[in-house]
Amino acid sequence: MNLPRLTFLAAFAAAPAFAADAPRPLNFANDIVPILTKGSCNSGGCHGKAGGQNGFKLSLLGFEPQEDYEHIVKEARGRRVFPGAPEQSLLLTKAVAQTPHGGGKKLDPNSEDYADLVRWIREGMPYGKDTDPKMARISVEPAKLTMPLKGAQQLKVTAHYTDGSTRDVTKRALYEANEKAMAETSETGLVKLFDLPGDVAVMVRYQGKVSTFRATVPLGAPVATLPPVSNFVDDLVFAKLKTIGIPPSEIADDGTFIRRVTLDIAGRLPTAGEMKDFMASKDANKRTALVDRLLESPDYAEFFANKWSALLRNQRTQPVYARGTYLFWQWIRDSIADNKPYDQFVREVIAASGDLDNSPPVAWYRQVKEQKQQMEDVAQLFLGTRMQCAQCHHHPFEKWSQQDYYGFAAFFANVARKPSSFTGEEMIYHKRGIAQTQNIRTKEQVMPTSLGGAALKLKPEQDPRLSLAEWMRAKDNPFFAHTLVNRYWKHFFNRGLVEPEDDMRETNPPVNPELLSAMAADFIKSGYDMKKLIRNIVTSTTYQLSAVPNAHNAKDRQNFSRYYPKRLNAEVLYDAVNTLLDVESNFAGQAPGTRAVALPDNSYNQSTYFLSVFGRPDSSSACECERTQEASLAQSLHLLNAADIQTQLARGNGRADTLTKDTRPDDDKITDLYHIALSRDPNADEVKFAHAHLEKKTAGKTGDEAFKGKKEAYEDILWALLNTKEFLFNH
Repeated sequence: MNLPRLTFLAAFAAAPAFAADAPRPLNFANDIVPILTKGSCNSGGCHGKAGGQNGFKLSLLGFEPQEDYEHIVKEARGRRVFPGAPEQSLLLTKAVAQTPHGGGKKLDPNSEDYADLVRWIREGMPYGKDTDPKMARISVEPAKLTMPLKGAQQLKVTAHYTDGSTRDVTKRALYEANEKAMAETSETGLVKLFDLPGDVAVMVRYQGKVSTFRATVPLGAPVATLPPVSNFVDDLVFAKLKTIGIPPSEIADDGTFIRRVTLDIAGRLPTAGEMKDFMASKDANKRTALVDRLLESPDYAEFFANKWSALLRNQRTQPVYARGTYLFWQWIRDSIADNKPYDQFVREVIAASGDLDNSPPVAWYRQVKEQKQQMEDVAQLFLGTRMQCAQCHHHPFEKWSQQDYYGFAAFFANVARKPSSFTGEEMIYHKRGIAQTQNIRTKEQVMPTSLGGAALKLKPEQDPRLSLAEWMRAKDNPFFAHTLVNRYWKHFFNRGLVEPEDDMRETNPPVNPELLSAMAADFIKSGYDMKKLIRNIVTSTTYQLSAVPNAHNAKDRQNFSRYYPKRLNAEVLYDAVNTLLDVESNFAGQAPGTRAVALPDNSYNQSTYFLSVFGRPDSSSACECERTQEASLAQSLHLLNAADIQTQLARGNGRADTLTKDTRPDDDKITDLYHIALSRDPNADEVKFAHAHLEKKTAGKTGDEAFKGKKEAYEDILWALLNTKEFLFNH
């Protein structure tokens, strides 16, 4: 017998399994936290909220694994884990609903997640070694795909670690579609499309890292012919429409165009005279000429000053603020009228110093007093980046960390204020010193740091806000120009290339990235010329398309194959009603006839119910979302039977009264009303209906009774017009 050989065989039989078969050592951050995140245990509605839940607290979305380890393993005398009998651990019995749990069942006892938790507890709840690999990024396969309507695609998510290793984490990743009407996702990464064409993105999140899957969903209809191309906007929009197979609508008629562009640029209805002259003109370039006239008008400056005044929080929260709010609004209006370059406009706001008389933009610092709020407003308003979440933890949908948050906030560390010569007003100045802000978690002092950049080393006398403004206007800044372009695109199209318009992140991609990039590049090349940007948009054929859908594009909500109608905002609608009824507005402290779009601040919202009920913003945030565009029952009731509307309809020398006294034929007067309200001629049925109502109200009457009946008839016609969707919407 060969004893050495037998000894070798015995030793081989007793040896442990090959390394390939040995279970991989578990790491708390890499293996356990993702299970808690997948089960929503550390979400804001459960144990991740500020105070925890029922005595058990976790860091939000697992961004602080060391803290979570302490809470699970060491807190409450270690009662949550039981290495001697892992399955009896409170952490598991609650998760599988064996023990009463307010959050319900979170784990299947037969799942891999449950098995890993049991093994981790049995092995003594190791946290892991400092030398263990850390996750560097995640990737999703496929990253982009063209898919059919109602198609499905299983995603694969891979985690990449610092030692070069990878791991399939598909089952533990989280998935969310950015267009809920287009797609839904399962917990295991199966994407199912609905029957809407366009582009949809799915955000994939795992252990603080994010990636995106993008699906292009063609309709597949033939696009045999396209309208004429006016500029590069059309090249890129029409290329997309051809790719996805959605033919665009026809070009809108002249009456529709003049009403649309006048409302969008000047914030008012075109006059009947403007409409008739435009319709009669044979000039091939009359639409471009109209755009130029509107951009040079004071109405344009007032309308866009109204927009920026709300975004820049021009509030009259105290009576003594009245002077400042007017000076700030006037500065905004004059800047827009003078076509001040956008980068200069922004710099004069964020680096404002002095008093209100010499530097009206210091009024912004009167409303946005706190350093963190100043940073958050600048990031959201001018960079399309919502940094609020990163104050306490890593941003759940972005790459920004707490260090990024406090580094960006440090640009405003040395903003100081002191009383000015006017009661209730302040002077803003840069306080000499090293600009820095403390990270509340690490207690580290953080120097001013641009998003994605390196910390700046500034001298005590240097105002960091000027450095911030220079970084923002740089040609290679990926946020600044793109955000303004997207904001203005939404103003004109009722839908941003990125939605919401101030949430521009990698996990919320634009529906036409080539178009957004091209427009941003052109905006930078123009020297941040806001009028040129508007001109590019509204002279494009894309903007001039009809809102009437064709046989293929009725469901299109993101490719701009037609114009998307939008309800007139509160101020514009208020002015339009006054124009139609021939009523002069009367706001306290303003000249009679002042347009609602020219009001300097938010204080008129409470005194004018119309503005409040139709959603005029209160200027309490830098978010466009503060303006309410949704229809409501209160709005409908107000237009139908509010006392002030009825009073204006019936008032002496109002539109109805004037038309009744007018001796011209009723046909001419009815046509005038349609020109004023809708910028078009009435059709035969509309004229016939109006005539029938006039006759009904005056039949068998003479003298004062006939006059009264005819006036009531015109009141009714006006009332009917201002309640039509065609009047209430820009289309």
